[in-house]
Amino acid sequence: MVNTTSADDGAPVRAGYRRSAGSPRGEARRRELLDRVADDLAANGLPDFSLRRAARAAGTTHKVLLYHFDGADDLLRQAVLALRERRTEMDNALVAAARDPAHRTLAARVRAAWPALKREQSGARVLEQAVGLAMCDPGRHGGIARTAAQEYLPAMLTLCPADWSDRRRLEVAAMTLATLRGLLLELATSGDSVGVDAGFEALVRALEREEAAGG
Repeated sequence: MVNTTSADDGAPVRAGYRRSAGSPRGEARRRELLDRVADDLAANGLPDFSLRRAARAAGTTHKVLLYHFDGADDLLRQAVLALRERRTEMDNALVAAARDPAHRTLAARVRAAWPALKREQSGARVLEQAVGLAMCDPGRHGGIARTAAQEYLPAMLTLCPADWSDRRRLEVAAMTLATLRGLLLELATSGDSVGVDAGFEALVRALEREEAAGG
């Protein structure tokens, strides 16, 4: 006997086979569910995420979610990516800083982007929580944490002087990105804006010294 389950349209399907794949109607439903789960993550964070919590947030059952997604981890990964799609302010700030001719140095470009980086909220808490949870459960959360660390590196590279070697641009961009993310994490967890701003000024001075050293 073939095991079957029901999708939200009531039609029986083979277990393990997502009939929604390739169907415009199914894809629209999958995206609707994904957006609701992403909204829940943005509001309530990553800890205690489960398929049943996601089902409550989406207004459906866990069986329906399993029809559209390949398990809880797949749903979690895609929901975090959906939040990332909404997270545009940081990208826009980095691009604007790189393109503005008034920002002629790396330090100036980073300083110009800093206010927008501090304002950025949508999805940021989830990504930073993933970094912490990856220390306890790297198998489940490590991929999300790595994505959080790597996704802004290309934009950060564009802030570096064009005449630097690829190696030097990578080194300075990685250092700058790691420092900025650390400062933003400190701001989110402690609320110490004075200390965070002081740390940012130290970063700017380090970048000024780096550029003064020449190519």
